[in-house]
Amino acid sequence: MKYRLYTTSSKAWDGMFKAMAKAEKSIYLEMYILSGDTSETHNFFSLLKSKVEHGIEVVIIADSYGSSSLKPEMIKELRNAGAEFIFFSHWLKRTHRKILIIDNKIAFLGGVNIQEKIRNWRDLQIKIEGGAVKLIFKSFIHSYRKCGGRRESILRFSSSSRSRKIKSWIMDNWRGTNKIYYLNNYYKHKISEAQSLIQIVTPYLLPPRWLIAALDDACRRGVKVEIIIPNDTDVKPLNKINYLNCCRLSGIGVKFFMTKTMNHAKLMLIDDTEGLVGSQNMDILSFGWNFEVGIFSRQKNLVSDLKKIIETWKGEAEPFDVEYKSKIRFSDKLLINFFKFFYPIF
Repeated sequence: MKYRLYTTSSKAWDGMFKAMAKAEKSIYLEMYILSGDTSETHNFFSLLKSKVEHGIEVVIIADSYGSSSLKPEMIKELRNAGAEFIFFSHWLKRTHRKILIIDNKIAFLGGVNIQEKIRNWRDLQIKIEGGAVKLIFKSFIHSYRKCGGRRESILRFSSSSRSRKIKSWIMDNWRGTNKIYYLNNYYKHKISEAQSLIQIVTPYLLPPRWLIAALDDACRRGVKVEIIIPNDTDVKPLNKINYLNCCRLSGIGVKFFMTKTMNHAKLMLIDDTEGLVGSQNMDILSFGWNFEVGIFSRQKNLVSDLKKIIETWKGEAEPFDVEYKSKIRFSDKLLINFFKFFYPIF
């Protein structure tokens, strides 16, 4: 599998924009946050409109909540030009996925949204060429069908078989997904199998109870568990929750590294031999409510590159000071107990 990794939002936009500009047959985009305010350097809407006017099939799925700030006139222009623009809108469910597929030959996925305020964030997006693109397309078709899409040019590929020769697999959490490729099951299985090292990058730390138990079990087996999170996130109320959960998990042996700038990447490495890049945060929404997607791989050069990225981010971060645990206020302890009470429902 050919691939390329992007470690900031703006770099990922560069790659996505160039790939869109070269599209010859189709562009399929599924995005949690899709905004038109990046037009000064990356005018995705103008490019998509131009492409559809030149006969390229353009289909866009945007989450109705995450993309609620999108101007109606921009959507209208695309639809009038011939693009299919669909909002993903399901009660208490969101598509948190970030997928771009070009000509069914090139695909992008990861944590990168399209919005001006995230331009300089650290993040992780992977560009893929090869057989895995077909699996990403099948996952996109599931979203498309869920949103009411009816184009036969897309739906006719939904029953195509998976190739056993592919070494990298797409994980999602659609209901009915084969348990081997179900994202939650992957986390449970791989953490339980880890022999020496688990490394995770996540912006938000609100793990469900089963994930806390899995990490606890790994630490008791002598597995080294490291988690990289930002010291200051874009969602200020979550800073307190991140801090409190760092205190909880450091108590069972998890080591935390706090980045000085916002890091929105979602990444897990197991024993330096396999990795997962995707859209899922380490929180109860990603594992219980949102629709997510990730790519798992044992490809040695990809795993090696992911390892280098993690070590670079660790080197730029500061270790979490466990001494702070003794400074937790009584109100914070009440908040911890509040979350403990509700964890069992997830």
